[in-house]
Amino acid sequence: MLSVALRTLRARWVTFVGSFVALALGVALIAVMGLSLASSLNAPDGKPERFAAAPVVVKGADTLRVPTANGVRVHKLAQPRAVPAGAVAKLKKLGTVVEDRSFAVRARGGPGDLVGHPWSTAAFAPYEIDAGRAPRAADEVVVSGDWAKPGERVRTDRGTVRVVGTVRVVGTGRVVVTGRVVATGRTGATERVGATGRVSGAVARRGFENAVFYADERAAALSPRSVQLVVDADAAAVREAVRGSTGVQVLTGDARRHADADPDRDSEALTAMNAMFGTAGGVTGFVSVFVVASTFAFAVAQRRREFGLLRTAGATPGQIRRMVLAEALVVGVLASATGCVLGAYGAPRLAARMVDGGLAPRWFTIGDATWPYHLAFWTGLFVALCGVVAASWRAGRTAPVQALGEASVDTRAMTRGRRLSGLVLLATAAVTLVLALVGDPGELLHRKTYVSRPMLLITAVALLAPVVVRPLTRLIAWLPARLPGAGGMLVRENAAAGVRRTAAIAAPVLVTVALAGSLLGATATLNEAKADETRRQTAAAFVVTPASGAGFDAATLRGLREVSGAEVSATASSAVYVLEDGVSLAKSEARAADPGPLAATTRLPVEAGRTSDLDDDSLIVNREWQRHTVGQRVWVWLGDGTRKSLRIAAVMTTGTGDNGVYVTSRNAPGATVDRVDVALAAGADAHAVAAALRAAVDSSGGQVLTKDQWVRASHPETNRTTRLGLLLVLGIALLYTGISLANTMVMATSDRVRDLAVLRLAGATRWQVLRLVGAEALTVVAVGGVLGLLVAGLNLLGMWSALGLLSAPTTIELPWTAVGAVLGACAVTAVVWSVIPAALALRRRAVELAGVRE
Repeated sequence: MLSVALRTLRARWVTFVGSFVALALGVALIAVMGLSLASSLNAPDGKPERFAAAPVVVKGADTLRVPTANGVRVHKLAQPRAVPAGAVAKLKKLGTVVEDRSFAVRARGGPGDLVGHPWSTAAFAPYEIDAGRAPRAADEVVVSGDWAKPGERVRTDRGTVRVVGTVRVVGTGRVVVTGRVVATGRTGATERVGATGRVSGAVARRGFENAVFYADERAAALSPRSVQLVVDADAAAVREAVRGSTGVQVLTGDARRHADADPDRDSEALTAMNAMFGTAGGVTGFVSVFVVASTFAFAVAQRRREFGLLRTAGATPGQIRRMVLAEALVVGVLASATGCVLGAYGAPRLAARMVDGGLAPRWFTIGDATWPYHLAFWTGLFVALCGVVAASWRAGRTAPVQALGEASVDTRAMTRGRRLSGLVLLATAAVTLVLALVGDPGELLHRKTYVSRPMLLITAVALLAPVVVRPLTRLIAWLPARLPGAGGMLVRENAAAGVRRTAAIAAPVLVTVALAGSLLGATATLNEAKADETRRQTAAAFVVTPASGAGFDAATLRGLREVSGAEVSATASSAVYVLEDGVSLAKSEARAADPGPLAATTRLPVEAGRTSDLDDDSLIVNREWQRHTVGQRVWVWLGDGTRKSLRIAAVMTTGTGDNGVYVTSRNAPGATVDRVDVALAAGADAHAVAAALRAAVDSSGGQVLTKDQWVRASHPETNRTTRLGLLLVLGIALLYTGISLANTMVMATSDRVRDLAVLRLAGATRWQVLRLVGAEALTVVAVGGVLGLLVAGLNLLGMWSALGLLSAPTTIELPWTAVGAVLGACAVTAVVWSVIPAALALRRRAVELAGVRE
């Protein structure tokens, strides 16, 4: 049988080229995703940046550590604590202490991520003065980068300042703090800059932040709170001085990176990449199995007459099956090997694109792991063999006469096993959906759920497609069939009669449309639900937001509260932590507010209790909390790690998951007001109040937004990593669809050469035949599109139902633009790759085509 299989591959190479390409591409994509995933599993230990040359850094408590029966649970604190005053006093006896401060700055014409620091910390990176001098007055600054030059005046949300110097980051040497910081100048001489040290072995290196350095006194006024400091003393003595101060960390060596602004950004980026590559790899595997299996099955179904002749010649069913499996084995081995080579070529280029796009850390490259190659190769081979198992079994079990009789007409396109499998999968999808809606509707809003659920329904609909293909085709082609001429009728009858061909062509279209509609529709529906939730909960006429992430200062808040005719509710972001089941430390985002103004400016979705009952001894929770009964007391940890027992004053509905927790400002120590809701008093003039609010925030650069403007400004957007991951998934599906459609169309058209010749002999012109072929292709794509929209609609209906049960009703958002683009691409591909082979075949005389061999 192997020799027969090899001869068949040589004779029917057109049939197997598409399968080879689809499988090779699938293996390549799996290899690329596997290599990228393997390379992103572990982040190397980072190096310190801002404090690379600091002797010792002392950092206040910034983590909450709770011992449980299953080990210590750790969470980052929303409001890190400052180093205790007693410990600071002891440290000052050991050596010079420099307090560090960081605060957001917004400057006209400057980068969007500017951050302010006191000048005394500049040497610890270390920074080198590139031009100008150090800041001395309150309105003088030194900046990094080239966005401003010495002598320029820059308007910021912290007031107008004059740039007196620029700095750049240099390679590190130890800085010895002696009461002044010394940064080396261009010529190698040192410049006194405000606090200091010596920098040795300076080598220019890439900047890691866009910094604005203020004089120390001005920085302290702008950001009074300091949570970390640099000490010029022996590390052992420093540790002894802070002994007994809970949570205080003494950082030396590479551990000083934990004092940087975002020390975990690399590991967080890799976690996001893991999720993206894992999702893309899973969808790649699913689509490759689906498309390759469909392609192989159609290829085998086309050869029923060939199998019938072999059976008539004496071949046993087992020999037929072994021959088909041998063909798949040869194609699978060659395609999998080719795919691994392509994967090795493509993975480094994908990694480079990820780094350039800011999705991966600068150091990210593809490693030397070998398991992704094994996974990709054996998966490809497994897919190839699985793709022909069912078809080869059917080909081998028919008797010779039956096979010859079935060869020209699709009289039984639906086997008992396929029907049973489709019904089981359909029932599984329905049952799991009902169980999720009854048990935990919120589970349907998670990304892993709405990415994986469509696959189950897609497979079920694809398996049952032959049942609906004929009636659906007749429905779609009903109007064209009523038009003058026989073209519409021929399109309808040809597509309806070739059930296997139509189902095989519609399958990849179904996959792509269903994935595009389900994934993009799910994110759009969820975002719209969150926007509707914000709109319902906002009762304020105006929302005032700060110009930067630092929040409002006391003077600005005082000015806002003094506006006549305005009822002001100032709220701050914080967090609350609770231990559930004694082992799980859960974090809930919280907002600190005064209950009276809060009730006047916000319509919280309270289902039990009252918003006005909130006080310093209570909190408002949502139904997601394990304990959510009004009047119950619950032990929590506040945003700064303080443990406290609070009474539940009210319970909110779960909603989309963003309802969070509400506490009073006393239970959010260290939190800064970052939002002010303003309601109008009775008889107040909206225009006058708005003008007064703008005047109050003019000096700080805050924004005054109407309710509608606030809803639009806060409309949730899918984060960049998730969006690119979804586009990667859809790109894979669309690429597969194109290959499968092109291959299946070439196979189907080549198999219909005699049919086309009969039409020519009956009097049809060459262009009429080509138009007929193109119209059939469009009809079949429409069938796949309708089935894909059905799957997407059912998936989105499940999410819509879950949102309704969670008290977050919204409308279903179907991404018509994306679906239309996908269908358009499928239609163009199908028409081109059906018309081209038909046109090539019709160059021969019709009489010759009618007698052509299969």
